[in-house]
Amino acid sequence: MITVKGPVDHVVVVGAGLAGLAATLHLLGAGRRVTVVEREEVPGGRAGLLEKGGFRIDTGPTVLTMPDLVEEAFAAVGHRMADRLDLVRLDPAYRARFADGTQLDVHTDGAAMEAAVEEFAGSVQAAGYRRLRIWLERLYRVQMRRFIDANFDSPLQLLHPDLVRLAALGGFGRLDARIGRFVSDERLRRVFSFQALYAGVPPARALAAYAVIAYMDTIAGVYFPRGGMHALPRAMAESAREAGADLRYGRTVTRLERSGERVTAVITDQERIPCDAVVLTPDLPVSYRLLDRSPRRALPLRHSPSAVILHLGTDRTWPDLAHHTISFGAAWKGTFRELTRTGRLMSDPSLLITRPTAADASLAPPGKHLHYVLAPCPNTDIGPGVRQWGELAPRYRDELLAELERREMPGLGAAIEEEALITPADWSAQGHAAGTPFSVAHTFPQTGPFRPRNLVRGTANAVLAGCGTTPGVGVPTVLISGKLAAARITGPRPTLDAARSVPKGAHA
Repeated sequence: MITVKGPVDHVVVVGAGLAGLAATLHLLGAGRRVTVVEREEVPGGRAGLLEKGGFRIDTGPTVLTMPDLVEEAFAAVGHRMADRLDLVRLDPAYRARFADGTQLDVHTDGAAMEAAVEEFAGSVQAAGYRRLRIWLERLYRVQMRRFIDANFDSPLQLLHPDLVRLAALGGFGRLDARIGRFVSDERLRRVFSFQALYAGVPPARALAAYAVIAYMDTIAGVYFPRGGMHALPRAMAESAREAGADLRYGRTVTRLERSGERVTAVITDQERIPCDAVVLTPDLPVSYRLLDRSPRRALPLRHSPSAVILHLGTDRTWPDLAHHTISFGAAWKGTFRELTRTGRLMSDPSLLITRPTAADASLAPPGKHLHYVLAPCPNTDIGPGVRQWGELAPRYRDELLAELERREMPGLGAAIEEEALITPADWSAQGHAAGTPFSVAHTFPQTGPFRPRNLVRGTANAVLAGCGTTPGVGVPTVLISGKLAAARITGPRPTLDAARSVPKGAHA
């Protein structure tokens, strides 16, 4: 593995999001002095916090899987996750509701899920689920250490016996078709393939290898930190501070000072911070601009779909909603075509509805409730542009409310006390390319060793982290990206067992 050469005693990490904080903890654990520079007044990055009318609203991810990766980051500085985060294991992990009126609770316990599938779709589908679960576990074991939790210096690193094992498992086929070999019921196929949207690729075109995300969601377990998802970066930042990190908030990086190929200082709107190395976690265009370097690629980068998010503080809730409810529309392939090809808003939307107060009532005033509605939408490269969203946003908000009232949440409009609407225009204003928080899509030419590298040619001591670089999008992979960035500076260090067991301290 290529590592940064020369002195690396003092590292400046730009951005106190999950990637930057993970990098910080791993760097501190390796004995480096770390200064973290963050433009906001609090840590979190995409995992931010909005306080409105007594409601504490997570502005970023709502699904936490693979918390052992968080444990690993804390362990790097000798801390225990159980002492800093109170994690609730969600059961069901999701509730899937379909346009035909049926619903399925998705359990991560194998026996419970098999029984649920049998009741939902019959014994043949239950037997198929049992085989699917075994396949997903094998797929994960093959991929994690070799293809996900790994720094790539060359595509030649793929030439390993694990590549043969992955091919033998059908990892290079198509996701939807491979899932269909185990479960033929279309509703079940959706439950185990919708995760491809996280990767920015329709299930019909995604590599079957991306089913590893379904493993994380449906087998490894879904968790929620008491205090909301923002409690995660807060706890990581406090751990880093106690371990010696210098955390500087409210500072915007304006440029990097260089001497030849080395970055010698980070310049903010308030100060100059000399450094031996730098970890950059902003979105790729921002990092490349700071470095004054842009890697040459044969094809331009393609970005994932974006999302409209409607945060709602209400005076009531709807008991049929689980903590996470996926409300599937009748359309499926056409929906993905709209999101990734034609650039239209979903004509028959599938929505993620999250009810965080189901696990932590303290996130809202007494007797009140929080609901988070995520509606995937095209990014601004192929769909409505930033200016169009100014006019489109209120109309689309009303359409979403009408759809929610028709499906799961009758009387929603009258129950709203506080709300916030986030659109691709807002993501763009935050510096996210193509107006999407999900960054570069996981097409084959943008995956593994072909994804934008965390080392940038022409710069000797700068490393990238975050969802745009290795290994990719999602809370687990972003945490890994921080660890991989730290390893570029410190060299590889011992990690937790590749089996990735559920951490101690998490409870149902």
